[in-house]
Parts: sequence; structure tokens; C-alpha cells
Amino acid sequence: MIRKAGQTGLTYFLITLFILFTAFPFYWMLITTFKNDNELYRNREANPLVFNQAPTLDNLRLLFNNTNYQTFVENSLKVGIAVVVITVLLAVPASYSLARLAGAWGERLGIMIFMVYLIPPTLLFIPMSQIVSFLGLRDSLWSLIVIYPTFTVPFCTWLLMGFMKSIPVDVEEQAMVDGYSRFGAILRVVFPLALPGILTVVVFAFTLTTHEFIYALAFITTSSQKVISTGVTSELIRGDVFFWQAIMGAGLLVAIPVALVYNLFLDRFIAGFTMGAVTGK
Repeated sequence: MIRKAGQTGLTYFLITLFILFTAFPFYWMLITTFKNDNELYRNREANPLVFNQAPTLDNLRLLFNNTNYQTFVENSLKVGIAVVVITVLLAVPASYSLARLAGAWGERLGIMIFMVYLIPPTLLFIPMSQIVSFLGLRDSLWSLIVIYPTFTVPFCTWLLMGFMKSIPVDVEEQAMVDGYSRFGAILRVVFPLALPGILTVVVFAFTLTTHEFIYALAFITTSSQKVISTGVTSELIRGDVFFWQAIMGAGLLVAIPVALVYNLFLDRFIAGFTMGAVTGK
């Protein structure tokens, strides 16, 4: 009994430490957002973890009134949604084909596709910029919508391949015996069973595009066309002056919705990764 109680106490202790560790960045961003310059920069004896002076909303006013923050968020949403749609439309049929129809070559092709994802963007943005210039998309959100699927589709295809292999072939064949065509079996049987994996792809592709920095910095210079990853840094870092409170506020306003989405779909998100990883051979 004592041993079991000790193990339970240790488990809760470790969980508490993990929760504090993961929640601390949000707390730090939150408290920094509402601190004034005097407390943050000049008062070295102040406790950085609490408010030593009255909180202020001036930093949020700076963020919304003196920058194009709302435009950056809207641009990021437009690019993210467009890239997610393109990624799903390409990765789902590609992963199904490689897992079901390509035979022994499917696994090799899947690995080759995944290797494309491993190429650093620092090596690709120069030839990619030439493509963007050739298409006449420079300084436009369309440049990001065209380029981002080049690294979201390979990884998502490889990820969904393992998940497609976890779906029994017998289920699909039974649907075809019952009168469905292959496309009908995919739409009515495979697609619902693959939904956790597809949801994983959606979350991964969206977060990856919103966090990307190099391509967004290289292809877009106009403030009205910038996304949040480059817009916030370019307008809130002026020379050697860092507006840390506004930067933290900008990060917090984006991080909270993303964290909520992750928690709402956490079970399906984990299933998409683990089932594909365990059964994808």
C-alpha cells in the first residue's frame, strides 16, 4: 500500500512538473505583455514573475494601432488554409496509391518523397525565388501558397502512408464486393477510417506554414502582404530596439487559439501519429 501510494505521488509530482514546464512560456508571455517599460527594463530589483507595478494596455495599443498585426494574422490564415487544402488534396490520394497500389515500390517511393522534406529551406530558397519570379508572384501571398506545399506534401504523404497501411484491406474489399467502386469504397470506408491521420496532416500543415520564416522573408517585402512570422519581427524590431511586450502579446494571441485546437483534437492527433508510425512498415 505504501509503495503504491509512493508511486502515485511520484506520478502526480512528475505530471505537475511537466504542466508547469509547458505552461510557463504562456505565463511569461502573458505577464510580459502587460508590463510597462520601467518595470521591464529599468527596475532590476523587481521580481520578473509578478507585477511589481500596475499592468498597462499600452503594449497592446502599440501592437494593434502602430503595426499591421491584424493584416498579418489575416494573411497567415489565408495562406495556411490554402496550403492545407492543397496538401490534403495531394497527400491523401498519393499516400493511398503508394500504400495500396504501388506494391513493393510504394515504400521506396515514400522514403524518397520524405527525403525531399529533409532538404533545408536555406538551400532551396534561391531556386524557389527564381520560380516565383518566373511565375510573376513575387511580393504576393500566392508565392507562399505555391511554395509551401513543396515541403508539406512530402512529409504528409509519408505520414499518411503508414496510416493507410493500418486500415485493413479486407474492409475495403468487402465494400467493393457490396457494390461500391474503388472510389466509392475509398470515399465511404477508407476516408472515415483515415480521418485521424487526415486531421493530423491538417494540423501539421497549418502550424508549419504559420511558423515558416525563410521563404516568407525572401519572397515578400510589402507590409500589407506579410504574414505574422515576418511582419511582427520586422515592425516590432527596429534597429537595436526590441518592443518585447508587444512581441510577446503578438505571440500570445496566436499561441492560445493554436493550443486550444491542439487540446480539442489531441486524441485524434496522437492517433494519427502513433497508428501510422507503428503499423507503417
